[in-house]
Amino acid sequence: MAKTLLSSDFRFPGQKGIYKGKVRDVYNINDKYLLMVVSDRISAFDVVLPRAIPYKGQVLNQIADKFLDATQNIVPNWKIATPDPTVTFGHICDPYPVEMIVRAYLIGSSWRTYKAGAREICGIPIPDGMNENQKFPKPLITPTTKAERGLHDEDISREEIISSGLIPEDEYSMIEKYAMEVFMKGSEIAADHGLILVDTKYEFGRKDGKIYLIDEINTPDSSRYFYAEGYQERFDKGLPQKQLSKEFVREWLMANGFQGHFGQKVPEMTDEFVNEVSDRYIELYEKITGEHFIKTDITDVTERIERNCRRFLETFKQ
Repeated sequence: MAKTLLSSDFRFPGQKGIYKGKVRDVYNINDKYLLMVVSDRISAFDVVLPRAIPYKGQVLNQIADKFLDATQNIVPNWKIATPDPTVTFGHICDPYPVEMIVRAYLIGSSWRTYKAGAREICGIPIPDGMNENQKFPKPLITPTTKAERGLHDEDISREEIISSGLIPEDEYSMIEKYAMEVFMKGSEIAADHGLILVDTKYEFGRKDGKIYLIDEINTPDSSRYFYAEGYQERFDKGLPQKQLSKEFVREWLMANGFQGHFGQKVPEMTDEFVNEVSDRYIELYEKITGEHFIKTDITDVTERIERNCRRFLETFKQ
């Protein structure tokens, strides 16, 4: 098995603290910048799985890097540099307390609630007679609250966000506008490479009175993609869509009796399955970017990341 980065514990110059999320280890540098290390951890059903996936961190970081560059003319983003293939360095922003979910197709949690009889998502009405994987008349923005660790995000409507004072109306309107424009740009890029951007999530923050796009964007951890070729034929026949996303990991877990419920045990992840997951992440990178994925030297992942980041911080002009 290839070597992986399951966790990090660096001590960088100017480091004020570290936050460990499900996938990312985020280092606070001088209370002004973030050094985001994308590990090879993988999570599903709000649970971090016990084994890391080779090259997953590099795939996520480099896809996000490309999309941040491709959309910086739409909205400013937090990124300053990528000192290592698995690391992004950027501005600290004050995050808004909601995630912006953009959905172009009826799938996943939205399909499950629709099938159970619901005809609206986050206060937005959904037509009768729709089927799984069907395209909406136009993409929907369905925000969710940001839950505390271990809890699930909850749907929330635009009206609830504004009336509760979570986000002022003028700022929320700008976030909606940015989210839709970034999604449409991502959809164009996906279409150029034979993919459909099905749904995704975006996060925004504020810095110096300006709205910034933050965190990852349009990666397989935060998005679903269908293959465009064969989509209509599969839909017409009621067949599952061929997709590139983390959904196949969730499906494997469910097939092996795990959905994140209390008392359930994560099934054993074999070397074969771990390598299959790695190959699927690399496949998405190559499909969405149109470029060959170059595997970074992982002889000593930790040493490489620390060396590259220290070298960058020593030369970075604040």
